[in-house]
Amino acid sequence: MNAMSLPVTALDGSFSHHGSAANIASLATQSLLLELETWPKPGLVSHIDTGSHSDMDASTFRESAYAIEPYLRSLVVAGANGDHMTRLRSIGIAAETAMLSATSGINTHRGAIFGMGLLCAAAGARENGVVNSRLSLGGAVRELWGQSILTGPRLANSHGAQAHLRYGVGGARAQAAKGFPSIYGVGLPALRAARLKSPDDREAQRVETCFALIAALNDTNLLHRGGEEGLRYAQRAARDFLAAGGVGTASWQLRAQAIHDSFIARSLSPGGAADLLAMTLFVDEIEGD
Repeated sequence: MNAMSLPVTALDGSFSHHGSAANIASLATQSLLLELETWPKPGLVSHIDTGSHSDMDASTFRESAYAIEPYLRSLVVAGANGDHMTRLRSIGIAAETAMLSATSGINTHRGAIFGMGLLCAAAGARENGVVNSRLSLGGAVRELWGQSILTGPRLANSHGAQAHLRYGVGGARAQAAKGFPSIYGVGLPALRAARLKSPDDREAQRVETCFALIAALNDTNLLHRGGEEGLRYAQRAARDFLAAGGVGTASWQLRAQAIHDSFIARSLSPGGAADLLAMTLFVDEIEGD
């Protein structure tokens, strides 16, 4: 069976905690859409503008998110079945084909298909008792598929592969194999701290989380667009924003917009941080209750 003919779901069993595989996939899709509905996000596409991108906008991302949702559901099921990485990879390839069809060939969610897809599979594995239910989603990814992620095929033309060869950074593969340390060590703490700073503004909470991820991550998308100089500029700008109080100050939106504009002027786009923001929101939904 080739990737194009993969069934969308093999089963859609109900789980005791978060409902069906469809419900878990819907949470993942909503997390992708919440990432989109976040502004100012330096250099990134949002519901307000297209950031540093001329070939995509908010509607492109919405169409992409809905196109890949059935495959995220299949990944939940695959995880619940205890499937190997080969099966997960096949579903991911089918999801990428659906994404490219929906966007007329534009890569909107390749990184999210990989990272969010693994987290969806981990959610299925946890809900169905394949791994201990007390294990984090990241821990489940590391335990079940970590080695296969590192030794599996790498897309030669991907930004991550190019950055790995040129700069020696691990990118999304290393993040996943290690259990997503940037989610648990940066994203979730930033999101929860932002809730104390701005308890009534969920968009502000997401902005702060995005800045924290940009500040900490060796983002291969930034390396691809701006080299080491661009990466360091982006990290420094994000750290300065956070050090000045982040979204806890009255003028935070003006300062964030100025940084956003500076990223656009430099054609910088931290796509890895955007993917991790969406994944952080998903993990928070699954593990935070």
